[in-house]
Amino acid sequence: MAAKYAGGCEHVHVTAAAEPIDNHECHCNVCKSVTGQQHTHVAFFNHGDVSVDHPEKIKRVPFNAQNPDGPLEICLCTDCGAVLMLDDKQHRIRVAVPNVMGYDDAKFPKATYHAFWDETKGYEKPHDGRPVYEGLQPSFVWPNPA
Repeated sequence: MAAKYAGGCEHVHVTAAAEPIDNHECHCNVCKSVTGQQHTHVAFFNHGDVSVDHPEKIKRVPFNAQNPDGPLEICLCTDCGAVLMLDDKQHRIRVAVPNVMGYDDAKFPKATYHAFWDETKGYEKPHDGRPVYEGLQPSFVWPNPA
């Protein structure tokens, strides 16, 4: 199947063959620390819908330094250090952060909601008309492992 979305770097190409199963603006502290952004456009894909052409060139590090045994890993290019994707050790999802991982963010569908917003973080609640949740949208169901 042809790639709908392509990212990565010149050494490792990451492609997604389907639409995201979840597409949100993330306000979690881990995304903030990793990206340096107040909120970040994040797209979840079914694990099997995302391919990597050179998996041997990937270095994996914990996504959450406070929970290094957690399910998500940041995948980095061993040649240039580019952030390629987040990979789920349980093989449920793979995650793209379009503006950080070499994708054309304009080609992605607009995020449909705000996730992990917390009023104690000291900034105004988003008011762009999209729903705002303390976690993932209530209808989100984690896919079965691939």
